[in-house]
Amino acid sequence: GPKVTYVPPPPPDDEQAIFARYQTGMNFDKYDENIVEVSGLDPPAALMNFADTNICHTLTVNIAKAGYSKPTPVQKYSIPIILAGRDLMACAQTGSGKTAAFLVPVVAQMMRDGVTASSFKEQQEPECIITAPTRELVYQIFLEARKFVYGTCIRPVVIYGGTQTDHSIRQVKQGCNILCATPGRLLDIIGRGKIGLQNVKYLVLDEADRMLDMGFGADMKKLVSFPDMPQKDKRQTLMFSATFPEEVQRLAGEFLKTDFLFVVVGHVGGACSDVQQNILQVSQYFKRDKLIEILHSIGNERTLVFVDTKKKADFIACFLCQENIPATSIHGDREQREREIALQDFRSGKCPVLVATSVAARGLDIESVQHVINFDLPSTIEEYVHRIGRTGRCGNTGKAVGFFDNNSDGHLAQPLVKVLSDAQQEVPVWLTEVAFE
Repeated sequence: GPKVTYVPPPPPDDEQAIFARYQTGMNFDKYDENIVEVSGLDPPAALMNFADTNICHTLTVNIAKAGYSKPTPVQKYSIPIILAGRDLMACAQTGSGKTAAFLVPVVAQMMRDGVTASSFKEQQEPECIITAPTRELVYQIFLEARKFVYGTCIRPVVIYGGTQTDHSIRQVKQGCNILCATPGRLLDIIGRGKIGLQNVKYLVLDEADRMLDMGFGADMKKLVSFPDMPQKDKRQTLMFSATFPEEVQRLAGEFLKTDFLFVVVGHVGGACSDVQQNILQVSQYFKRDKLIEILHSIGNERTLVFVDTKKKADFIACFLCQENIPATSIHGDREQREREIALQDFRSGKCPVLVATSVAARGLDIESVQHVINFDLPSTIEEYVHRIGRTGRCGNTGKAVGFFDNNSDGHLAQPLVKVLSDAQQEVPVWLTEVAFE
């Protein structure tokens, strides 16, 4: 394809913008009711509040400024485990604070070890590499990292595809302690000799099941097999996700030390109970009418609509605009600039409806998304759990509607019944019948 020339605008760097945050909802305290299971030998005791750790004053101040008043269950268990130098696989529901669960202890240890900003040089040697499956998600993790390192000399950098490679290289060269990157761009920059791996102490895989499956598994194996990447017993490897299918748990073992700990908050792969789920029987032919009917009934509330193909995302967004419902779309074939504008228009409310493929299914934190509509249900139940988790985050409540077409979605009937009942949602009688046919 043509050479990519896009250079993303730098994020605002005044203190107020850096610490801008998501408002917690009325169910935030309910997170504490979740049962947490830790498997593995000698797990350290859980952390009851942020003040209990012996982390330095600057970080404590930043945690408070970022609006973290008390740790969520995944933070209570993950932070002491990481501070104790252990490898970790952690599974907790969408929107329950997994990003801070790895950033806080990693930054704390970097400060404790006296990590200083590396000055400008051709090859940088970051202490921490964080990788995630989508550009928007690694950027979001980078913005979160800026909060915790504020006022220190630790420098986070973000690099991702769809932007000018030279721009990524310039960002890295200026100094890089924490590198947030998508797999493709990360391997490219390492291949160009701009990143040395010999100093990596922390390797974080966010959305780890996606990073280890068909999607990025080969890239991750390539990353850990570079000759200068410290072996797994010489680095700390951390994996986080809301879903961890069993085969992925087995794959994860190749990357983790044998004494790693596995933290599960609630059910492995369970849906967030703050999302009210509703599955409707809608055949392919009637989906558009049903979508219009629902969007008219909910008015201007922020709604994310998931479809199964890139072409359909554009088509449905155009169709909605013709029906006088301002909509935009995001998918892998749109240029990065367009993806960023679409998200901005959605966040600002200019376009209250965002039509997306699975590129927007994981990790994205967009304030006050009240509804998720699965116009097309995904092929796996894990993807379903991530998609509906774009709403009902951080103790807020949300609603999710799924259009179930008997001809194409039969394979999801049984896992859907389980996800609905585990999250204390009503299971339609017809769905139970389809599941047991």
